[in-house]
Amino acid sequence: MFFFMLAIFVILASVVVYLITKRGVIGAIGLIVAAALIVLSCVTTVPTGHTGVVTTFGHVENYTLDAGVHMVKPWQQVVKMDNRVQKQTVKLACFSSDIQEVNMAYTINYQIRKADAMTLYSTVGVAYYDTVVAPNIAESVKVATARYTAEELVGMRDELANAIEVILSEKLEQYNIEVVSTSIEDMDFTDAFTDAVEAKQVAQQNKLKAQTEAEQRVIEANAAAEVKKVQADAEAYEVLARADAEAEANRKISESLTRDLIDYNYAQHWDGKLPMMMSGSDGAVIVNAGDLISGD
Repeated sequence: MFFFMLAIFVILASVVVYLITKRGVIGAIGLIVAAALIVLSCVTTVPTGHTGVVTTFGHVENYTLDAGVHMVKPWQQVVKMDNRVQKQTVKLACFSSDIQEVNMAYTINYQIRKADAMTLYSTVGVAYYDTVVAPNIAESVKVATARYTAEELVGMRDELANAIEVILSEKLEQYNIEVVSTSIEDMDFTDAFTDAVEAKQVAQQNKLKAQTEAEQRVIEANAAAEVKKVQADAEAYEVLARADAEAEANRKISESLTRDLIDYNYAQHWDGKLPMMMSGSDGAVIVNAGDLISGD
C-alpha cells in the first residue's frame, strides 16, 4: 500500500511538473517511476513460519497466503501471522481447595491454525497472546488447582497438569489456537505448609520404621521358636530311638538267656561267700548260713 500511494503521488507530481515546465521527459520519467512503484506494491513476501492475512481497505479477505512470494492488488495489505509453535512461561499465584496459597510456573507451547489465521486476526488481532492466551492460562490454572487440596497437589502434579491442559485447550479452541503441550515447571507452597508436610512425612517414616522393626522381631521370635521346636523334636526322637534300641537289646538278651547260662554267670561272679540269710524250702530262715556250712 505504501508503494502504491507513493506511485500515485509521483504521477500527480509528474503531471504538475509537466504542466508547469511543458517538458515531456520529466513527465515520462515520473510515469516510469510510478509504474515501478506500482509493480513493487503488487509484490509481497511471506516469510517461512508465517501465514499472510490479506486485507482490502481494512476488510479481511477469506483466504490466506502461505510462505513465499505472492502478487496482490496494489491497494491490498498482507499481515504476517506467526504460525510456528510458540512457548510462554507464566508465573501465577493461586489457591487450593483448602485455601492454601500455591505459586506456580506454568509453561505452554501453542500455535495458531494456518487455515484460520484470518479469523483470528479479524476477531482478536495480532496481539492474541496478551488478549486471549494469557488470560485463559491464568483462569484455567486457577480453576484446576482449586479442585485439589494442597496435600493432593504435592503428589498429583501430573494429574493437575493434564486437568489444566484440558480446560485450556477447550478455551483456546474457539479462537483457532491449538495447545501443543503444557507442563508445570515449578510449584511452591508457603513455608508453614511445607514444614507441616515434612513433619507428616517424618512421622510416617518413623511409623513405618517402627512397624518394620516390630515385624522383624516377630519374624526372629518365630524363627527362634521354630529352631527350639526342631531341637526338641530331635532330642525326643533321639531319646525314643535310644529307648527302642535298649528295649530291642533287652529283648534279644532275654531271648538268649538259659538256666545254664545264668548259673554259669552267677558262678563266674560269686565271691565264695554265702548270704547272711537264706530261706529254706519250708520257709525257715537260716541266719549266718556261711558259718553253718563251715562248722563254726
